[in-house]
Amino acid sequence: MKTTESPDLDQFFAEIERLGIEHRRAAGEEDLKHLSRFERIGWASFVAGLASAGLPPNPLTASLLSQGATTRWMLMHHIGHRGYDRIDNVPARWTSKVFGRGRRRVVDWLDWIPPDAWHVEHDLAHHYHLGEPDDPDALDRNTAPLRATGMGKRTIQAIVAAFAGTWTLTYYGPRTIAVLRQHRKKERGINLPTSVQMFDPRSDQGRETWRRVVAPNGAIRFVALPLLFLPFGRRRVRNALFNMLLAELLRNLHTFLVITPSHTAADLQRFEAPAADRREFLLRQIVGSANYRVGGDVFDFAHMWLNYQIEHHVWPDLSMLQYRLVQPKLKALCEEYGIPYVQEPVWKRLRRTLRVLDGTDVMPVAQSMPGFAEAEAEVELLAS
Repeated sequence: MKTTESPDLDQFFAEIERLGIEHRRAAGEEDLKHLSRFERIGWASFVAGLASAGLPPNPLTASLLSQGATTRWMLMHHIGHRGYDRIDNVPARWTSKVFGRGRRRVVDWLDWIPPDAWHVEHDLAHHYHLGEPDDPDALDRNTAPLRATGMGKRTIQAIVAAFAGTWTLTYYGPRTIAVLRQHRKKERGINLPTSVQMFDPRSDQGRETWRRVVAPNGAIRFVALPLLFLPFGRRRVRNALFNMLLAELLRNLHTFLVITPSHTAADLQRFEAPAADRREFLLRQIVGSANYRVGGDVFDFAHMWLNYQIEHHVWPDLSMLQYRLVQPKLKALCEEYGIPYVQEPVWKRLRRTLRVLDGTDVMPVAQSMPGFAEAEAEVELLAS
């Protein structure tokens, strides 16, 4: 890898800024059609799953319901990052200020995660502090207490496997509320309560978790929707409930698989201090993230477009279609300048993540990368 003090990197960072501008401007009608296609697929999956939910519990119904919910998360992720805000004639419902907000939460993104809490925890804290102590999604640091107990690796792996089946409720939802509460108080750093405290109804945090995380999604998915089958008998209600629960398990396993390996492995970097400037910030997004295999709507859809994690962290506000178009350009640019660009199949990345979580591997921790504080990127002219 070339050193960060190399003058050649001036052109590297200028090219990154140029590519971002180019692909923001290129987004248009095709990007909206692309988004609409997957919105329809998501709704079709959910409706088909719900229509068959009264049948005895079965993997097809559960998979359809799971895919419907996972698609809504995918849309929220990319719309919430303003991936479609700048496109001409974009419907208001596909903009970051409308999608999932207020009453539209039930329609757009009924999940264990409140959209405003997601915005603060993910869009701000995670993206702008990737790999730092203030990153709330640094799994190696978050699971350190588990390894500190002295449990064997197989025991930790079993705990992680069980956790993967419930993680959006037991981990992600309450954590986003905790980060949001810190944000409201303008507290610096990530100093979150324990998992038990996050659900304790005697505390303000616990009450907000139950009111905003557990109640909305739980009441609709696991009470209201199964009760739609009451006219057909109580057995159909029970079937619908069990299919909903099975779908929740599948959805958690799916999202755990495609989300967690993208920033946790021994070949990715952690950092002890904030980036010195924008150039170091951009470099950290590359060396602190990993891609999976990419290409084709079916393949990318199965990965929720998180197989473009490097591009997403460099340019969070691009559309899903533009990530596919810009990915080979950034990969080639990194190869040209000797910047590590990690890309492997998701199952291999999952194995690398589990090796960190169980203590087999340790992620390298870097201080501020030298050479950036003195160098100024000549990128402002590109934006004019």
